[in-house]
Amino acid sequence: MKYRYRWVGAAWLAVLASPALAGDQPLYAPAPEWVKPAALPDDKQPSGAGGLMLLDFQHRIDGPTVWQYSDTIRRLDSPESLTQSNIITLPWSPDKGDLIIHQLSILRDGQTIDVLADGQKFTVLRREEQLEKSELSGILSATLAVEGLRVGDRLRLRASVTRKDTALGGRSQIVQWLPAAPVRIPSAGYSLAWRKDQPVQWKSLAGKLDLKPVRDGDFMRIEVAAPLAKLAEMPDDAPGRYRLLPMIEASTFASWADVSKVMAPLYATQGTVAPDGPIAAEIAAIVQATSDPMERAARALQLVQDKIRYLAVGMDGGNYVPQSPQKTWDARYGDCKAKTLLLLAMLHAMGIEAEPVLAGVRLGELVPERIPSAAAFDHVLVRATIGSQSLWLDGTALGTRLADMRDTPRLGHVLPLRADGSDLVAVDLRAPGRPTIDLEMTADESTSIDLPSVIELKMVVRGELASLLTLMTAQMPERELRDGVQSVLEEFVGEAQFEQLEAVPDPDTGTVTIRGRGVFNTGWKMQDRRMERWLSRVPDLIDFKPDRARPAWAAIPVATAGPQRSRYRMSIRLPDGGRGYTIEGDSSVDVSIGGTAIRRSLTMANGEVVVEEDLTSLGSEVAASDVPRERDRMATLLARSPRLVAPADARRRWSLAGAPSDSQINTIRTIYDKEVQKADEENTTALTSSLSLYRGIGDFKGAASVLDRQIALMPSAEAYSDRASVRAELGDLKGALADARAARSLDPSDIGYVGQVAGLMAELGDLEGALALVDERIALGGKTLTDLQVIRADLLGIFGDAAQALTELDTVMATKPGDPSLLNMRCWIKGTRMVQTESALKDCTGALELSDSTAGILDSRALVWLRMGKLEEALADLDAALLQAPSLAESRYLRSIVYRKLGREADAATDLAVARQLSPSLERQYARYGLKP
Repeated sequence: MKYRYRWVGAAWLAVLASPALAGDQPLYAPAPEWVKPAALPDDKQPSGAGGLMLLDFQHRIDGPTVWQYSDTIRRLDSPESLTQSNIITLPWSPDKGDLIIHQLSILRDGQTIDVLADGQKFTVLRREEQLEKSELSGILSATLAVEGLRVGDRLRLRASVTRKDTALGGRSQIVQWLPAAPVRIPSAGYSLAWRKDQPVQWKSLAGKLDLKPVRDGDFMRIEVAAPLAKLAEMPDDAPGRYRLLPMIEASTFASWADVSKVMAPLYATQGTVAPDGPIAAEIAAIVQATSDPMERAARALQLVQDKIRYLAVGMDGGNYVPQSPQKTWDARYGDCKAKTLLLLAMLHAMGIEAEPVLAGVRLGELVPERIPSAAAFDHVLVRATIGSQSLWLDGTALGTRLADMRDTPRLGHVLPLRADGSDLVAVDLRAPGRPTIDLEMTADESTSIDLPSVIELKMVVRGELASLLTLMTAQMPERELRDGVQSVLEEFVGEAQFEQLEAVPDPDTGTVTIRGRGVFNTGWKMQDRRMERWLSRVPDLIDFKPDRARPAWAAIPVATAGPQRSRYRMSIRLPDGGRGYTIEGDSSVDVSIGGTAIRRSLTMANGEVVVEEDLTSLGSEVAASDVPRERDRMATLLARSPRLVAPADARRRWSLAGAPSDSQINTIRTIYDKEVQKADEENTTALTSSLSLYRGIGDFKGAASVLDRQIALMPSAEAYSDRASVRAELGDLKGALADARAARSLDPSDIGYVGQVAGLMAELGDLEGALALVDERIALGGKTLTDLQVIRADLLGIFGDAAQALTELDTVMATKPGDPSLLNMRCWIKGTRMVQTESALKDCTGALELSDSTAGILDSRALVWLRMGKLEEALADLDAALLQAPSLAESRYLRSIVYRKLGREADAATDLAVARQLSPSLERQYARYGLKP
């Protein structure tokens, strides 16, 4: 049958125009006479994207039939392009037209090799490539693996697809995307032709193009040179009507009302519900349950959303024709058309006024700028009218309940489908009835502001996220479900170690409630030498910084997000009953800025802070003239966000003894200890977190226990090195050396491990061996030479000849003059070993002038002052160092010595206790220099 269509004539063209012969096999025929041959590119020209040399599209509208012709040449200039292009796939819709192959040729060395003449033919496959997106397109694919291709060949394909859609009532429509700069193709073009007596409207959405239709026999034609010029850039937040798209469209619809009238009969509901059928029974049950039309509509919508699975069906005219309600109910699946028709049938049966409306989900805000056609829309839903309210009911949405019935989707303009026609209607946006995210958290920070927060949370979600979580709870094993829920939570609350975590769907409310109890990183930060905690989520969630600096953008409004709503409530238990804690910033806010309505209330009483915020993005536009003012208002709002400020004597992690509340630290220990025992090779987060906690509070026995577990599970150089440090703090120097050597054996290239081994060897009395180890590496040279020389000088400065240490350090400094870390080291050696004390001050002061981080340098200079007997100067430097770094154990230890010499015994005892807590090894180390409290 295919062979006899290899010839073409006038009768053949008439046959192709008839949809009766549309089939499920490609046809083979020469290109029709009306096709304008494309200008073939010079083979010497560089190819464009994907090797394209020629890209020519031609459309012809003849009554209700649209013919699309294409001519492409692709150069296969590499083995990769040969692999990518040797299989040709051509899709088409057999229920609406034909696929016609005109030419498939290999162009090689001035010759044209006819692939089809050699007997190769396309094979037809039905491939549902969009099945993962719940879409059955009904599109067939004709495929062919071209034989005999070589690198350097050019592959030419000319083909046509015809299309006639009976659902359009004899109308036709075209949407064609065109290449635009910076895309480069040597030869490209597009033409559109239509019968001169047809009322065709056409438009370019790429901005103004100098296009004038010309007469071509009985047809009119426009021709577009491609690629188009680069489209003018638009800000990402520009309203849709300002967008430029490399697209041209045409239609024989007379108006939007014409589109409305043609499509309306497809959604007629009369007779679609059998009186004794299952749909009628569902309707009767709803009517029996409530007399409230709003609640009836909500129940009908819930049924369509929950009991009918979404599956886009584009087969057998299904692009515009919905399947019957009975078919939808029996199959329990349907696309937006099927769900809309079923919902309409149910609402009409209950006496509720409702109509279908076409909508553009992706380009809805651009619809008024387009020519009238059904192609301007990609979605359909129901507009119900109850009382004076318009309700936009989408059967493909999820989780809509009575509280959400007045919510409005952001669709721009929609087209109601009515028997007498309708113009476009704007969807006026309203604030959502319920938050999409409703998060409540209670944080226990009652022991210390330095510790992680113990948080109990409850997060209620609805919409798509709720549907995802519901699916996860139904299909995932317990461990994978917990990991999935935790990853969802991290988007809203950050990382945590959870002791308890669950997600519970509630079909009645269309929500999922997540409950959890866990340990979170502390929200307290050092800012301007005081501890602060931000209380508002606004700085993390919203901003308003539209870019309108370019003159071409100056008059463009700003399209804001929404409609969407979220609610957050945080309660924090403070240390010491909240004594001395203050709040700075705006506690109460009720304002709308940059398209977002923000309401906040904040209270602090009885040692507890409670902040509640409701954020509603309205989806409104901000006029260009208002942008500077709104940006300023937003900047002021963010700057005035409330902050909780701790008193100067706030309880810190190194002084937990005697805290009025130990619930926070006890809970942290309990959770961490439990999670450490559950840790495995795939999840060591709990080990890392608990190690950080125990080292931070000076519990080195606890830290050693965690590292024992970590090394047993996953031994690593880092873990061994960490345990070496912990054992050294506990006074187990031999055990520390064994661990340090284990770390070095796992990573011999890391000079940090070399330095750790050498330092422990020297402390155990083997300075000669330590220096030999370092010298062995120095002899190898390389990029780490200087660092190794510094390690050697440091060993001598602590355990050996101080004068030699300074000489070797001077040699290194000659290659790195002005290095503040080396200046500080030289100052420290002089101060600890009491040599060249006067010049030590110069070294430390020089380091201070060159460094941005000065706490350690101030500590070194304080030691020099102490050696010189200048206690007030030493105290001033130590105070400054600890103001920057309150947990600097070395400065605490030195200040305890200074305090004691000044007769301030109580202060000395306090600092000494903190130093011993943070670093028990300090007394052993400083005793070497004769420094004792």
